[in-house]
Amino acid sequence: MPDPIAPVKPQTDTDTEVIERYQSALAIERPDRVIIHNDDVTTFDFVIAVLITIFEQSAQRADDIAMEAHTNGLAFVCSLPTSEARKRVQTAHDAARSNNFPLRFTIEPGWLGN
Repeated sequence: MPDPIAPVKPQTDTDTEVIERYQSALAIERPDRVIIHNDDVTTFDFVIAVLITIFEQSAQRADDIAMEAHTNGLAFVCSLPTSEARKRVQTAHDAARSNNFPLRFTIEPGWLGN
């Protein structure tokens, strides 16, 4: 029978658990920046729809992004892990091409403090 006065010894991590946590931390990707480029063919409405549905931006933010791209030639859309950024950019490009639009997004390498 355990001593009722003795403190319960806390369970400690094993070396394997520590290694698994470290490897999980390494697997986290830095976010990359998704950039939209202006063109003279893609409609404003289509750009807004892509920003809302594919990049999950609010209607107001999508409007702001589209206007910035129209005014400055490009605009920051969002930061995503590399694999997710590639997936969404490909989805956006596929949607644009299927609607005969040359809409273009690029991905810039991420950095800390993004």
